[in-house]
Amino acid sequence: MATSESTVAPGEDTSLTGFYKDMTVPEKRTFWACATGWALDGMDFMIYPLVIGTIITLWKVDAGTAGLAGTVTLLASAVGGWGAGYLADRIGRVRTLQLTILWFSFFSLLCAFAQNFDQLLIFRALLGLGFGGEWAAGAVLMGETIRAQYRGRAVGSVQSGWAVGWGLAVLAQAVLFSLLPAEQAWRWMFAIGALPALLVLYLRSYVKEPEVAAQTRARGAATGDRPSILAIFQGPILKTTILASLVTTGCQGGYYAITFWVPRFLTTERKLSIVSSTGYLSALIVGSFAGYLVGAWFADRYGRRNLFLSFSLGAIVVVLAYTQLPLSNELLWVLGFPLGFFASGYFSGMGAFLTELFPTRLRGSGQGFCYNFGRGVGALFPFLVGYLSQMTSLANAICLFALFAYLLFFLAAYALPETRGKVLHADA
Repeated sequence: MATSESTVAPGEDTSLTGFYKDMTVPEKRTFWACATGWALDGMDFMIYPLVIGTIITLWKVDAGTAGLAGTVTLLASAVGGWGAGYLADRIGRVRTLQLTILWFSFFSLLCAFAQNFDQLLIFRALLGLGFGGEWAAGAVLMGETIRAQYRGRAVGSVQSGWAVGWGLAVLAQAVLFSLLPAEQAWRWMFAIGALPALLVLYLRSYVKEPEVAAQTRARGAATGDRPSILAIFQGPILKTTILASLVTTGCQGGYYAITFWVPRFLTTERKLSIVSSTGYLSALIVGSFAGYLVGAWFADRYGRRNLFLSFSLGAIVVVLAYTQLPLSNELLWVLGFPLGFFASGYFSGMGAFLTELFPTRLRGSGQGFCYNFGRGVGALFPFLVGYLSQMTSLANAICLFALFAYLLFFLAAYALPETRGKVLHADA
């Protein structure tokens, strides 16, 4: 890999927000474009878990079948992410990002017009292709644009946009389900998911291709050296690809097992209404947002791998308490903050970590595959949790799959090297 180590300069501001004032104009434009895109991406994805109870009631589908739509979305995102990562290596990071945003925005709008569950399933699957691709292109774009000493905090801060998008989805749910009957409100939720399309206008005007990617692509075109989509499975890169894929499988499997079914857990086993559950979800979201920010600082200060190890252990402890202890609703609300904190904060180091693991000519393909392989396998968790919940409590089902995922996350992260401080160069 064409990278070299760098150290923190004496007197450098290592605070969470210290990186921003020293960023260049191109870095700031890329930062805000990707932060907005990821927030809208998070809003779009979290809409379905929030309306799943309404879908179950209106169309008379069981929990396992309803969870299948979430699983299919994530499976499709795995394919879309790998494909978009490879496309980003061939046609550029910015252009690929534009295409994926338009794609998932369009299919979110179509979800609002679904007439039955089969149609919704198809639209969510097609949406997933763009959903997975957006992260792959955006994460590589951020990782290559931001300098090494700021990469963890900048990319991690962008990741916090997911919590903002989740919060927007919950806010939209509270407003729409208060003003409209449920059979109309869920359709408007999906219609709002088309808003990311507007971001493309900003991307076309202000965000430029990273120089390191443009140089590598130009050299490849001049020499005819265009790596195949399977190059990440060859030579010494293969071990990195396997271990990184296991890391992302664990971290995303745990996350989806929790966040996909917690809204349903609150309204069924805790007997809360959709509107009254908003406060509980808000505690989870605030904790998630704080976790992203602290995780971003932690990744630059103590390293990507240490972030993964400590937060996966924290998530295991909190998940056990949240799902297995006989807590009052008041205590459950309080515990929502640390649950969101530990179940989300480790994502702040993931984008920078994957960017630093792969050489520039394979970065889009490698990063896109590994992250979205994790999505694909993690995609099974919403379905399996829903299926198991028909034989035991939903709380037990969530706990079982979350603990398995976080243990896998810990072990795979332990087997990979630390990458903090690596400077990216164009491949020779």
